[in-house]
Amino acid sequence: MVAQGNLATNNTFQTKTIEALTSGYRINNSGDDPAGLAVANKFRSSVAELTQGVINGNAGVSTLQIIDGGLNNISTMLDRLKTLATESASTTFSGDRNNINVEYQQLVGDITRQATNVGLNSGGAYNVANNVYIGGGPTVAGSQVLVDLSGVQNAVDASSLGLTNTSVAGGGTELTGNATRLDAPGATFLSGGATETFGFNLIANGAATTFTATATGSTGGLTQAQVLTQLNSQLNPYGINAQVGSDGQLQFAGSTPFTVAATTADATDQIADTTSTATNLGTYNVAGKAAYAAAAAQTLTFQNGQQTASVSLGAADTLGGAIAKINAQTSALGIYAVANSAGTGISFQGANNFTVSAVGTAVFAAAGAQTVATPSSTASTTGNALAAVNSINAALAQLGNTQARVGAGENKLQYAIDLANSQITNFSSSESQLRDADVAKEAANLTKAQVLQQASIAAMAQANSAPQAVLKLLQG
Repeated sequence: MVAQGNLATNNTFQTKTIEALTSGYRINNSGDDPAGLAVANKFRSSVAELTQGVINGNAGVSTLQIIDGGLNNISTMLDRLKTLATESASTTFSGDRNNINVEYQQLVGDITRQATNVGLNSGGAYNVANNVYIGGGPTVAGSQVLVDLSGVQNAVDASSLGLTNTSVAGGGTELTGNATRLDAPGATFLSGGATETFGFNLIANGAATTFTATATGSTGGLTQAQVLTQLNSQLNPYGINAQVGSDGQLQFAGSTPFTVAATTADATDQIADTTSTATNLGTYNVAGKAAYAAAAAQTLTFQNGQQTASVSLGAADTLGGAIAKINAQTSALGIYAVANSAGTGISFQGANNFTVSAVGTAVFAAAGAQTVATPSSTASTTGNALAAVNSINAALAQLGNTQARVGAGENKLQYAIDLANSQITNFSSSESQLRDADVAKEAANLTKAQVLQQASIAAMAQANSAPQAVLKLLQG
């Protein structure tokens, strides 16, 4: 019976040894090492997570590389826009600026198309906080790599880059009723720290808004260059450029729809006469009534090429409400409404030709088709182009920041992939130490088990023959 019990034990030992050798695992069922199995399973799960995480990371890098290629192409297009704007910004240019503007506008439109293709248009597929799940961290948040391309500051379509309303066609206008020359030899302005402000009604980020540009004098007054520098530092972000015309008077230029009124200065050496006002004559424009009057029913129909927009106004619509309602429908056509220079009526402006007709008289003095004025031939020839140069410079800076974030994101993902590969190697090694069989040890155990099994069988045979000797004695 002792031999039989040991034989059973040795058979079990041999079975387990053969199982370990043939499977390659030290742990083949939970009973082999319960604690070790739990730890090994955790390592195996981490390896599975990280393996897919590496795939995710490589897909993320590929996506960012596609975006990066698109950004490089848009950068090249901005170079071409800069070339066209610089060409048109020279007063010695003798060609037709409208011809230059045709290519310019097509490129501006194509920037939006390409930005959309790579998902970095405003609200595009990748104009978000992109989280790539890699794994390997103690928490879900710690297992993700963030590449933040959200917000308008990371979008690279024409509107987000501030190029939508730019133009290199001739355009710009002087203040009406102004007789002050800024180019008088030795002239200074706003001495004694006086100030003069210019109230603008303009379009910013696709919506009508108001903005005040202020020129602040000094004890000895400002020179012409200092006046322009102060004004342009405030106006250029809105796509408007202040300059001095051939007659020495102050001009405002740019394709951004705007109206402006100069306020009273604190000194006699002011920049512009008190009553000076202007409507951007560098755009296609039509003026509404001097004073808006809400009516029970008013319908405006705008058309630009093949696109049409209709706006219905009612008695409850205030001047500001009417302007907002109109822009909500017409901005897609490149037609905008801003308050007139007096702030009592509406001025309609667009970079390209458009038509407008009215039913009712809330906005226009008479119903029916309205006559849209073309950009004035007497307006500044270079104002739009100079404003475009400033806008392109700002666009290049924004594009560069976006490219930097995309490049940094590629590097972050690559570092995360490298770490994940290292973790896969180490987790696999740790799992192997717990789960895998020691082949040399198990081979020795197999030999031991075979010897013990054979010895057990021999001993059992011997034990079974012992009673035969007793029978021999009884026979005697």
